[in-house]
Amino acid sequence: MKIDLDFVFLIGGEAGQGIQSTGQILSATIAKNGFHVFADQDFESRIRGGHNFFRIRTSDKPVQAISEKLDCIIALNAETITLHKTELKTNGLLIHDSKSAPKISEEINSFAVPFEKLAVEEAGNRIMRNTVALGAVIAVVQLDLSTLESVLKTSFGSKGENVVKNNLSAAHAGYKYAKENYEKNFVKPFNSKQTEPKMLLSGVEAVALGALASDCKFMSGYPMTPSSGILHYFAGKSGDMNVVFEHAEDEIAALNMAIGASYAGVRAMTATSGGGFSLMVEALSLAGMTETPVVIVLGQRPGPATGLPTRTEQGELNFALHAGHGMFPRAVFAPSNAEESFYLTAKAFNLADEYQIPVIILTDQYLSDSYETTEEFVLSKVKIKRGEIVSQEELEKVGKYEYLRHKITSSGVSPRVFPGTPNAVVVTDSDEHTEEGHITESADVRNKMVEKRLNKLEGLRKEISPPKTFGLEDASTVLVSWGSTFGTLKEAVELLNSQGKNVRMIHFSEIWPFPAKAFIKQVKDFKELIVVESNPTGQMADVITGETGLKVGKKVLRFDGRPLTPRYIIDKISVEA
Repeated sequence: MKIDLDFVFLIGGEAGQGIQSTGQILSATIAKNGFHVFADQDFESRIRGGHNFFRIRTSDKPVQAISEKLDCIIALNAETITLHKTELKTNGLLIHDSKSAPKISEEINSFAVPFEKLAVEEAGNRIMRNTVALGAVIAVVQLDLSTLESVLKTSFGSKGENVVKNNLSAAHAGYKYAKENYEKNFVKPFNSKQTEPKMLLSGVEAVALGALASDCKFMSGYPMTPSSGILHYFAGKSGDMNVVFEHAEDEIAALNMAIGASYAGVRAMTATSGGGFSLMVEALSLAGMTETPVVIVLGQRPGPATGLPTRTEQGELNFALHAGHGMFPRAVFAPSNAEESFYLTAKAFNLADEYQIPVIILTDQYLSDSYETTEEFVLSKVKIKRGEIVSQEELEKVGKYEYLRHKITSSGVSPRVFPGTPNAVVVTDSDEHTEEGHITESADVRNKMVEKRLNKLEGLRKEISPPKTFGLEDASTVLVSWGSTFGTLKEAVELLNSQGKNVRMIHFSEIWPFPAKAFIKQVKDFKELIVVESNPTGQMADVITGETGLKVGKKVLRFDGRPLTPRYIIDKISVEA
C-alpha cells in the first residue's frame, strides 16, 4: 500500500495543560480537511502533573496503527522535549514555548513560539497557550485556519460565547506569529485538501453508538477506566435518545440493575474494567442461570489489582471466557477498531436476546481511548433481533397462566414473555428450577436444565464469524492476533511482505464460542504459527492450542502497558524470505 502522506504529530505536556483536548481538536481539524487520522493517548493516573502525550498519525490512506517516529513535536513543557527529542525524524520539527524550553541542539529543527505570552496578551489567560500552539501548527503545515475555527466553535460552544471568542483569539495569535516568523524549510504535507471530511471517533464512542443504534434502553455503570467514556457518552445522550442511564453505587449493583432491566423486557448493558468485572462475577452467573440477556463491556487494563489504570493490556481473555461459578453459555467478542466496535456491539445485543445469554465485549485502553477516521456507519445494517417472543395469541393457545419461562426445547432457547404480559406469569429463580421457574433440587430436573442451557452452544457456534485473513494466501508463516491489535499487525505484515518476506495473518474479533473448524481450515499447510498479543503469557495462544491442538511456535508479547506497534512486532520476529 503506497502512502504519499504519512505524518505523525506528538503533543506533549503535563496533566492539566489540556493535552487531550488539544489532540482532539487537531485530529478533528485534520479529519475535516479530508485526511485519515489515527490517534492514541498516553497519560498517567493523576489529575495534575506527570507526563502526558497525544500522538496523531495522518495519511491520505486509511491508517490503524501508530508510528514511533515523529514528524512534528508540539511541546507545551520542557519535559516533552527531553523525553521525545530522540523520536523526532531527521527532517522533523519541534515547536515549543520560547519561555520554557531547555537548551536545544542545533541539529534539531526547532521553532520557538511564545505560547504563554500570546495567550495572556490576546486571550487574557495563560491556560489558552495550547490553543496558541494549535494556531501555530496549523500555519506551519498549511492547514486551513477556517477549519480550526469551526472545530474550536464546536468544541467550546457549550462553555459560552466568551470562551469561544478567547480561544479564537489565541488560535489567531499563534497562526499569525508562525506566518510572520517561521522561515525554515520544512515539509508542508497538508497543502492539498482531500475530497471529503472524515468521521472521527474513539472506540468507546463507537461502542456507545452501537448500543444506542441497537435499541438499548437501559445502562447502569460505575466509572472505571477505560470504560468510563461509554458511560459518559450514554448518559450525555440519554435525554435525546429516550434511554435511562443509572450511575450505580458499585459494579455489583450495576450488573444486577442491567439484569433486572433486561428481565423486565428492555435491552440493557453495563461497562467496566477488570476490577469492576471481578465484582460482577456472581451476577454474571445469575444471568446464566436465569437465562437473562445482558451485554457487558470489559475494558482491559494492566493488573493485578489497580495495576496501571490508564494503560493498555489484553490480559483478561481467560477471565472473560471462564468467569462465573458453574457452567453456562456465553459469547465473547473483541472488536478490532471503531467501525467494528459499532457493528459488533449490535451483534452482541442480538445474540444476547436470541440465545438469552450474557455477551461480553472485550475492549482495552488502546482501543477505547484511540481516535480514528472511519466511514459513516450504515444504520440499515443494524437489524434488531429480539429472539422468540411469545405473542398474546400464542399464550391463549397454550392456556391461561400455563406459560413455562424455562421450557425445555431442542435448541435450549425458551420462548420469552415479559413480566406484566396478560395471561402469563413469568417466574424464574437463581436456584436450579423447573420449566415453570420454581426452585427444585430434583436430580433429574437438574440434569435436563444443565443440558438445556448448554444446548444453546450448538446454535451459537453457527453465529460466530470466522477470523479475518490478510496477506499472502500461500504463506507458510502465519501471524495471529485478536482485538485491538488488528491494524498494527496488518501494517507489520504489509511491511514484511514488501521486504520480500512470506507471511500472512489471521485475526479474531469473535472469539467465543471459538471457531476452531474455520481456523484449522485457514492455517492448513503452515510451517510456523506466531501469536501476537498484549499480555505476559500468551492467552490467545493457549486458547488456540486448547481448542485445536495446534502448536504455537512463537509468541510476540508486550505487557508494559504500552501499545504494540508495527516496528515492535517486526523487531521481535525473524521471518525468512
